[in-house]
Amino acid sequence: MKHCLTLKDYSKEDIIEILEKAKDIKANPEKYSDILKNKTLIMLFQKTSTRTRLSFEAGMTELGGHAIFLDSRTSQFSLTDFKDEIKAVMRFGDVLMFRAKEFADVNTAAEQNMIPVIDACSEKYHPCQSLGDFLTMVEHSGGLENIKKVTWLGIENNVSNTLKLVCAKLGIDIFIAAPKVHEISVDEELDKMADETGKVHKTTDMEEAMKDTDYVHTDTWMDMEFFEDGEVKPEFKKEYDKRIEEFKPFQLNAEIIDKYSPKAGIMHCMPCHVGFEISRDAIDHKNSVIFDQAENRMHIQKAIILWLLGK
Repeated sequence: MKHCLTLKDYSKEDIIEILEKAKDIKANPEKYSDILKNKTLIMLFQKTSTRTRLSFEAGMTELGGHAIFLDSRTSQFSLTDFKDEIKAVMRFGDVLMFRAKEFADVNTAAEQNMIPVIDACSEKYHPCQSLGDFLTMVEHSGGLENIKKVTWLGIENNVSNTLKLVCAKLGIDIFIAAPKVHEISVDEELDKMADETGKVHKTTDMEEAMKDTDYVHTDTWMDMEFFEDGEVKPEFKKEYDKRIEEFKPFQLNAEIIDKYSPKAGIMHCMPCHVGFEISRDAIDHKNSVIFDQAENRMHIQKAIILWLLGK
């Protein structure tokens, strides 16, 4: 049974097949409008979400199927053994989409091999984001063969993990300018797999990272757990202040785009923390493809679901 978890087990051909399917779905929505009739996607969330829920739920609707939103905080997961509860949950659907605090829980669900499981963001991986990002880059570059260099600015995390892995599998150079790795996101096996291709380059030199790049990506420097009602929790204030000081030189802004790579596309997985990892003038820059990037989450997720179901 196929799952979409880490992308470590996906080949270059698998990735290209999914991208091609997403392009066809986006161009010909009527062809796919009832392909998943009477099929159910269960969307289990341990973390809050905007784009993940919207893109999966809208995508499933446009494929003729149905999506059920399940918030772990308003369910019985806290009262019982996780493995028992997830096995019961999967009896009600054809695909499980899981936005999890820990990948271990996603893996436990997948190990049951009851229905395809999608890691829709965990602390180590974000495969849907990376595949959607590549759909956006392919569209704006006129083809995969026109993407030669990708740059990541800021903290190394779950998003950069899967982005660098996809770049490596597709033979694209990725330059990572990051002063820190988020400890909980480290996967040594993934790092080794990507590094051995020779396509992953680490630097803290902004000119080296940015020069002649085709696309620049970034993500928040902060963890969702730092905040409550939009305010920093007192116990995380010290780490919050430390990260601002540490990462400020790696902000994605219009000045560095115009100076080093005036043709580079500007990308952010959202939500954007304006004035921190990205500036307002970068979000509104003529090179920004951030909102195309957000929309393409839906199209790539349609393709992932169909690929997993053998459609």
